[in-house]
Amino acid sequence: MQIYSADTIYAEGKALQDYGIGVENGMITQIAPVAELQQALPQAALTRFSDAMLVPGFVNSHNHSFQSLLKGFCDDCDFFTWRDQALYKYSQGLSRDDLYTGALFAFGEMLKCGITTVCDFFYINDQDNDNARAIIEAALDVGIRIVMARTMYDWDGAPKRFRETIHQAVQNTEALHREFLDDPLVHVLPAPHSLHGASIDMILAGAELAAQLNTKFHMHIAEGQYERQMIEERHGKPPIAFLDELGVLNERLVGIHCVWLDDSEIQRMADRKTGLSYNPSSNMFLGDGITRIKEMQEAGVCISLGTDGGCSNNRASIIEEMRMTSLLQKVKFCDSTVTRAEDMFAMGTFNGGRNLGLPIGELKPGYAADFTVVDLNDLSMQPRQNALKNLVYSSQPSAIQAVYVAGEKVFEAGRILTVPEPEIVRRVQLTTQHWR
Repeated sequence: MQIYSADTIYAEGKALQDYGIGVENGMITQIAPVAELQQALPQAALTRFSDAMLVPGFVNSHNHSFQSLLKGFCDDCDFFTWRDQALYKYSQGLSRDDLYTGALFAFGEMLKCGITTVCDFFYINDQDNDNARAIIEAALDVGIRIVMARTMYDWDGAPKRFRETIHQAVQNTEALHREFLDDPLVHVLPAPHSLHGASIDMILAGAELAAQLNTKFHMHIAEGQYERQMIEERHGKPPIAFLDELGVLNERLVGIHCVWLDDSEIQRMADRKTGLSYNPSSNMFLGDGITRIKEMQEAGVCISLGTDGGCSNNRASIIEEMRMTSLLQKVKFCDSTVTRAEDMFAMGTFNGGRNLGLPIGELKPGYAADFTVVDLNDLSMQPRQNALKNLVYSSQPSAIQAVYVAGEKVFEAGRILTVPEPEIVRRVQLTTQHWR
């Protein structure tokens, strides 16, 4: 049993002064004033963070970890050039060890930015689960909580490594889910790639499997304008309406991106309780457009945040995504009041837990003891007018003092405590030095 306390704890939407959290077996058991906790838990060791704010760990609800290896190889290009000359080109030759290295790289960078959970939308499956196990292994070695969104992909225009039959995809995803069912740091869910990357039957199979496994299922939807046009031409309906007609637009589905939606589609998502994982930096980087966040918020869609792959963002910070989400809406509407830092913070924490179907993203009894300690003396957190707004709008990674996952310290004072950062750098350089 442990007690962790700080000057300020951000829980239940409030800044609590001189409170602490009781932690046992990786879970939060109590939140109360420190004196009360010590009286109730006399055997518990107390860790006190001075001049600090303790917040829920940030949740990255969409990422492709191996893509971090591709940073800089096809920047400032149009989407299809980026896809063909970076993603498709280099993914062909990545070994299991390379994929592990890419995941170490991505997850290590995330820890340094206060992220405690990542959803890795992984699709270099080679019709098996061994590569996915390499990603999971990297997550466990680094110490980050992982949701493996195992992709179901059968478009014949994609590299063979990405593709499976429907039977293979279902069988492999179910087997991977069963394999890690008892590991509290690993969660597996189905992820039909998209309306262009997965056939209708594959999408239906993914939705059915999610219901069978009692999980969410994730899918790219309307990221580029081309996909909306393609679906309307093929099926006479825009993407969300078509998915609704298929019967898969429901509370288990989390759409990734959803840039090109009309009013009726947004309302359908809200009515069906379908979630959104929003990736603003990636959408900007690839020139996709601006997702209609204000309208989705007003309709009641649960919005979480993701960094997307490293080669369509080049950073791995949910704090950055919170800031970008807010600023994009302010400039789109020419109105600085349309977004609030508090709502952005919820998107980067609690809403991430909702869209992954896990008790994470909030400091609350019964939730995982995943938290980030913010140094209130960091220059980027000055002046101490409003610490939460500073965290969203002005903080730098230097303000991340410590990161805990399931009650275990995995990052402190600029240093990853699990896998040495120089070793990660060495591996990345070894993997990429002969590319081009």
